Amino acid sequence: MTNEVSDQVGEQLSLVRAVASPRGRSRVLPPVMEAAAVDPVALVLVDVGLPHLDRPFEYLVPTSMADLAVPGARVKVRFAGQDVDGFVLERAAAAEHEGTLVSLRRVVSPEAVLTPAVLALSREIAGRYAGTLGDVVRLAVPPRHATAEKNLPMTASASTDQGAAGDGVAVGQAVTAPVPGPWSSYPAGDSFLRRISAGDAPAASWLALPGQRSEVDWPAAVAVAAATTLAVGRGALIVVPDHRDVDRVDAALQVLLGAGQHVRLTAGQGPQARYTAWLKVLRGHVRCVVGTRAAMFAPVHDLGLVAWWDDGDDVLVEQRSPYPQVREVLRTRARLERAALLSGGFTRTTSVQQWVESGELRPVEADPAARRQSAPRVVVAGEGTDVERDGASAHGHLPSAAWRAAKTALEHGPVLIQVPRRGYLPSLSCQTCREPARCARCHGRLSMSAGDAKPTCGWCGTVAAGFECTSCGGRTVRSSVVGDRRTAEELGRAFPGVPVHTSGVGNVVSSVSSKPGLVISTPGAEPVAENGYAATLLLDAWASLDRPTLNASEEALRRWMAAAALTRSATDGGVVVLCGAPMHTTLPVVEALVRWDPAWFVARELAERVELSLPPTVRMAQLVGPRVAVQQAVELAGLGPEVERLGPLPWTPSPGSGGSGGSGGSAVATQGTDGTDDQPRIQLLLRTPLVDGPALTTALTHMKALRSARKDKTAVSVRVDPGGAFG
Repeated sequence: MTNEVSDQVGEQLSLVRAVASPRGRSRVLPPVMEAAAVDPVALVLVDVGLPHLDRPFEYLVPTSMADLAVPGARVKVRFAGQDVDGFVLERAAAAEHEGTLVSLRRVVSPEAVLTPAVLALSREIAGRYAGTLGDVVRLAVPPRHATAEKNLPMTASASTDQGAAGDGVAVGQAVTAPVPGPWSSYPAGDSFLRRISAGDAPAASWLALPGQRSEVDWPAAVAVAAATTLAVGRGALIVVPDHRDVDRVDAALQVLLGAGQHVRLTAGQGPQARYTAWLKVLRGHVRCVVGTRAAMFAPVHDLGLVAWWDDGDDVLVEQRSPYPQVREVLRTRARLERAALLSGGFTRTTSVQQWVESGELRPVEADPAARRQSAPRVVVAGEGTDVERDGASAHGHLPSAAWRAAKTALEHGPVLIQVPRRGYLPSLSCQTCREPARCARCHGRLSMSAGDAKPTCGWCGTVAAGFECTSCGGRTVRSSVVGDRRTAEELGRAFPGVPVHTSGVGNVVSSVSSKPGLVISTPGAEPVAENGYAATLLLDAWASLDRPTLNASEEALRRWMAAAALTRSATDGGVVVLCGAPMHTTLPVVEALVRWDPAWFVARELAERVELSLPPTVRMAQLVGPRVAVQQAVELAGLGPEVERLGPLPWTPSPGSGGSGGSGGSAVATQGTDGTDDQPRIQLLLRTPLVDGPALTTALTHMKALRSARKDKTAVSVRVDPGGAFG
């Protein structure tokens, strides 16, 4: 660190005897109070939000606060002339700072809300994503609600001066280890549960079987894993994408554990309800939590299992700085707290596949016979005699094969129609084989804006004057397919008298009955049907495959399989029709759906990423800001030759991204902005091998501290592993 920053960072505010007032008069700080007899120094994490001040500051603990200012407690301290919030990180017998220390202003609450385990986790996550400890702690510890804190009794094991041991409530009743249940459908399932029962920490990637039958129901399987963990006296933490998934797992836990054995923890609960649930976990009332990403830092006692479902869903990426992903947080927790790890889904991401191939996770999958028995029959519209009979319409928005399947299925139950979400950026693909068109230099996605004569790379800005497809050698590109926004109206006219339900953003339906009806849904909003859907139509396949992101095929398969898994099995007459697939071409992603073999597809996808040096096989970071500011930021970072620079090129936010340029509508963190920065912004991508990833994040953290100390006014955002940047 430079001398300039060292002088500013190393200065203790207690040495400042007076603070100048606006009128020029000095205001003397409060007198120092008598220090506590034992450990009179408190190291406090002060919530100031400035990267160069992201370190503990020493304060004196007065005698009156000696028993209240415990490590993890919330306090108020004097900082830069004002009272600010902070957390006591630890107590010490002597100060490293030479001089008089300022006393703590007051202890907001003696509740030790920042536990040692959560603090250690927060430090690792801050380092992983080039963030600050303060930002991560802000995500980990919810805002205090005094009424909730007062009304919830303390347990005997967690009693403090707030209440006697006799005022507590008992921890939930002992849990008996359940039978394997759904896990018996997987050859390695029983072994996974036995290792948990033995107190081991197995790590598994679980590919769940589709269907709504109890013997393959994924929420029931998650509940069994949690109950097995509780039976040996350890805690369980389960994170799922949305509240509908929380409802399903919650219901399964209620059946298996009974009432009072677990809590729900979501951001939508409201301040008091959320803080009450969080306190129940902290105080040891319960040892099992199910929730959305808001629960990933829950302070579960003696954590024995962390589990997440469908980690490819972009809602599992935190939308506040430093934007951690649930799988990375829970993976780190499992390592730090020696807990079992379970990553579940109908498919898996390339990130999880990389862990599987490295041996970090063991696959838990059903054998091919069991998959065939549980999966629906998958038909690709346009195959066989469809083209001969229907011509080009066989590949249309609603081909006759899909119409016939829906008409037949409506005699037996509801029909699900999945329509891709619209509003993404334009992209290009090969005219011949329909593979995404990529840059010959850095393998980024090619696109064309209005007025462009040639395609341009979205990563490095190279103009592809002579495009040549790496798959088939084709030299012509085509535009993406855009889905029809009038799907509900079209189907309503095609099937008069049949009820039509819609489920999407702003109007998500949780479930539907087994009565005949049409359910039109966007990906991720599909309702669960009683006894499963008789048929599922996946419309506009190319609209999913042509998304201008690196993981377009991976995401398309995840969306398709999530919808298809709600369909009855082939033995029960269930059928899935994929519409809008490419003509005369078998894409691996389509083949994986037909064969119901996601493991084969994701292994193939990862092998291509390794060959092309694409995430997750490399570490990447995104810098966005005015050109001069970004260039200066890179110089301050002092990046080595192992870091490759892609770009810069003009940057505009993705539609629906909230101005972030990130994935899933996440906001990008800015620093040092004065709100008047109207300069055109550029994007610069940094790529380095995984082994050098920690060095890259350390350099970016150092750069942010330098810019903060210099009070740079121009905003430069920094984001590590920004999914939306890889388009």
